[in-house]
Amino acid sequence: MKTLKNHTLIYDDECPMCNLYSKGFTKCGMLDEDGREAFTEITLRNKTLIDFNRAKNEIALVDHNRNQVVYGLDSLLLIIGNSFPLLEKIARKKPLYWLFKKLYSFVSYNRKQIIPSQIDDTEQSCVPDFNMKYRIAYIGFVVIFSAYILSIFSGKLNLNLERNFVREFAICLGQILWQTIFLKAYLKDKIWDYLGNMMTVSLIGTLLLIPALMTSFTPVFYMIYFGIVVVIMFLEHIRRCRILKLNYLPTISWILFRITALTIIILTTFGIKI
Repeated sequence: MKTLKNHTLIYDDECPMCNLYSKGFTKCGMLDEDGREAFTEITLRNKTLIDFNRAKNEIALVDHNRNQVVYGLDSLLLIIGNSFPLLEKIARKKPLYWLFKKLYSFVSYNRKQIIPSQIDDTEQSCVPDFNMKYRIAYIGFVVIFSAYILSIFSGKLNLNLERNFVREFAICLGQILWQTIFLKAYLKDKIWDYLGNMMTVSLIGTLLLIPALMTSFTPVFYMIYFGIVVVIMFLEHIRRCRILKLNYLPTISWILFRITALTIIILTTFGIKI
């Protein structure tokens, strides 16, 4: 690997993803051993060079030779391109560059909902600005993805449930509407942070169901497996509510919707059989 010398990457040390890939850059020699610096421990020299607010949204890379700073995708491409010039050249082609830039923003603006941080309420916290467009995009992605996987998994439960994407899509969307209507007054300005975290709980559950789709066991196995996944989601929902400094009300409402939706499905299926 070719080391990009005299550069410092200002990473979000409260973000495991940022921590992992920035550490990877130093470990494999793409940056100097001291080529990364935690946002919460930023030196005065680097703080005077960077756009402090922009660095919360897009990771900053400081060039100490020129006293210049690049941000976000450009900072990552500069590091990667120093060792792999061809990869950077390909990534900077207009269609791919646009796609990667959108993907970077999609993850960056939602990273605190994907992996929440315990320390988000100080001036030095590296918390991205709220971006309505990318939050809705994240919620929409999880709804569609979860509905698709659930529609496949439901067929393994042997409950006379045919594969039905629209049904699962309506349930996922219904969960969002239910929580928004019943909790908006309580959540107030935390509503979008909560919905983002709630959708990550759904995403975790969906990802846990995928391995089961590759197996062939009895319906009882899949019912037990689904029950275990729901318990994991329940515990994760409580954990995230604690991080957001919320009480048990969102979790209670979350469970009530799940029970209501399950009851409606069972009654509908039973009615069809009659």
